Amino acid sequence: MTTLVWFTHDLRLHDQAALHAALERGEDILPVYLAPPHAQHQATRSGADAHTLNQKAVLEAQATGAALWWLHYSLSALNQQIRQLGGELLIHQGEPQSLVALAQKYQCQYIHFSHSHEPWLQKQQKQLNIQAQEQGITCKQFGGQLLNLPAGILNKQGNPFQVFTPYYRACLAVMGQPAVLDTQTLLKKAQWKSHNVCAQSTLESLGWLPTTPNWAKDFAQHWTPGEQGAHQRLQHVVNTLNQYTDDRDTPSVNGTSCLAAHLRFGEISPRFLWQYVSQAWPKGEAQSFLRQLVWRDFSYYLLHHYPHITQAPFKPAFAHFPWRNTQTAAAQQHLKRWQQGLTGYPLVDAGMRQLWQTGWMHNRVRMVVASFLTKHLQIHWMHGANWFWDTLLDADPANNTAGWQWVAGCGADAAPYFRIFNPITQSEKFDAGGDYIRQYIPELAALPNKYIHTPWLAPEPILNTANVTLGKNYPMPIVDHKTARETALNAYATTKEHQAQ
Repeated sequence: MTTLVWFTHDLRLHDQAALHAALERGEDILPVYLAPPHAQHQATRSGADAHTLNQKAVLEAQATGAALWWLHYSLSALNQQIRQLGGELLIHQGEPQSLVALAQKYQCQYIHFSHSHEPWLQKQQKQLNIQAQEQGITCKQFGGQLLNLPAGILNKQGNPFQVFTPYYRACLAVMGQPAVLDTQTLLKKAQWKSHNVCAQSTLESLGWLPTTPNWAKDFAQHWTPGEQGAHQRLQHVVNTLNQYTDDRDTPSVNGTSCLAAHLRFGEISPRFLWQYVSQAWPKGEAQSFLRQLVWRDFSYYLLHHYPHITQAPFKPAFAHFPWRNTQTAAAQQHLKRWQQGLTGYPLVDAGMRQLWQTGWMHNRVRMVVASFLTKHLQIHWMHGANWFWDTLLDADPANNTAGWQWVAGCGADAAPYFRIFNPITQSEKFDAGGDYIRQYIPELAALPNKYIHTPWLAPEPILNTANVTLGKNYPMPIVDHKTARETALNAYATTKEHQAQ
């Protein structure tokens, strides 16, 4: 007998429950990755209308743009692991239901896979289960993408939590030390079902790597996709965790975990991550880091219980918020300038350029650029979410959606709308020496610290000495902060009126 193991958000061999259960049965393993049938490999930043607000179509693509670069190399790394054990990953392009025919072809009695928490994937997995049963094939689902299953955490009234802190407490009360599955011994005895499909050839034929232009040419300098890369990154995190709380808000310092993309593709399990870090720092030093893992769970929790949030605000009153019409030339131009890092606000621009160059942006700066788009420019948060989905390596449907709604003020447990990040004071506080700005905006590198955050206030002689010509090699601010803040607060007042009705 053979078990088809469908790798979903779990591109790893360690603590992989679907694989572990198949190995315990002692049968042949057919490892399969189901490639999205309509994946787009070319990230677009050609204009303000590069994306529509059809979130359903965007998210159901599962991966686009920068994420496909990561996925290509993650699958290549997974296949190398399996090859070293005597097998070969089968990369099959199609919908989940097509796994039934694949299982029949290779005489598989079981299909194992990890439970997906995205509503559209849950629906597809249910359909797969029905069709498999009709053909006498047994589907078995397993956890592993999250620390806790969303359905199991409810408040005293039996309703889903809408605020993070009580949710966090409830998780800690039931979770304990997460159990981790050790597959190493079982893998040594694994038997793999033979097939004649070369995973690397299939990957090349899918065309997920950009060519002209090759916007990912520098990604490999920053990232190592795959399970080994994830564990290397984890070791760095553990070695520097005593500095995490102080350094995580400084964008010029390598102070965050940078594990988000590894978690997004399941190259490391959150259960193992929790166990390893908490055992390495057993006296509570890791609390602020581990809390971020629960925040990740909370985003999926919200998506599970409130699936409408990918297309509509969590807070209904924000359905009436007067977002700008992005069909107008002015709004289109502002969106394009934001995408390209040409707003005239150095911290915002540095963040957007870091995103384009590396496929990642520092967490503190993500909040600043999102606040700028939604509040200074009053452009709908879904335009920002779509841009991140296309250019961010670690964007996933839950965290990307929840994060944008949080900053926009319309999400669960969101920052109040009247909290408008000041891109100048945020820059002065978290990049006081201008190191981050100078790294990504070299045209401002020669400006003294006093003006690196506000080049438009620099006297003409200082600008000339620094070879900065405002409006030519660096733009003037596209909006005035004070005026934009007042306009945003006035718009928020209309939302409050609907909320009171």
